[in-house]
Amino acid sequence: MVSPFEDQPGIHGIISGYMGGTVENPTYEQVKTGETGHMEVVQITFDPTIFPYEKLLELYWPQIDPTDDEGQYIDRGSQYRTAIFYHNEDQQKLALKSKEELGQSGRFDKPIVTEIKPAVVFFPAEEYHQNYHSKNPELYKEERKTSGRDTFGAKYWNK
Repeated sequence: MVSPFEDQPGIHGIISGYMGGTVENPTYEQVKTGETGHMEVVQITFDPTIFPYEKLLELYWPQIDPTDDEGQYIDRGSQYRTAIFYHNEDQQKLALKSKEELGQSGRFDKPIVTEIKPAVVFFPAEEYHQNYHSKNPELYKEERKTSGRDTFGAKYWNK
């Protein structure tokens, strides 16, 4: 989820981490069990005068399968579900509007299940998870290829 956002003007930072669970300062080993209630997320810091929130949403949707409530591609489990965490009422309204528009677009034959939720405490992931795609480019490419993400993107997002 990092690479589509990282070189965009107005994006100041992207941190991989966890949100929404019951364990304080969880580790990846805990989160990957699906028992902590956390979701794997990225926290994006941005300048809305350069990169508006709407643009974040436009870039986010094509990265995911918004119809899958049991994970994403090869990654299965509640920790891999999709969500948009908002920080204020304006973000909530814009996220709900974009979700509704996507649902009405006819692009998918199943309902959009991505949750729109208030942001709660964010826990940064371990250092080895930060910029994983840059630190492990060959492994990342292979994992992405076998995950089904690119096939899905080509079918539904023409990318």
